[in-house]
Amino acid sequence: MAIAAVGAAWIHRVNDPGVLCPLRALTGIPCPVCGGTTVFIEFGAGRPAEAVLANPVALTAAAGVALAPLGLGGRWWALQPRTRAWLLGSALVGSELWQLVRLGVLRV
Repeated sequence: MAIAAVGAAWIHRVNDPGVLCPLRALTGIPCPVCGGTTVFIEFGAGRPAEAVLANPVALTAAAGVALAPLGLGGRWWALQPRTRAWLLGSALVGSELWQLVRLGVLRV
């Protein structure tokens, strides 16, 4: 993941691809995972605070995937399916609200 983050930061610095999210590019409205690529770009560029602000949910998910082989994945799968669905749904709703505020679509 670290190598991918540094590579993404380098590619972004050399050739900025612009908005990668198709929903945001077409409608201007971000999706719940908008900012996921920015998380890796900012981490790869050595800016962890900006990475957290880009999408805390994507960052948490990436950390969960990275730590799953160390035994933490078992805890996730031990949860009831309904609980997992509720947690994922809540995370996506929270992430969408975060993106709407972060990108100025929703004013607080």
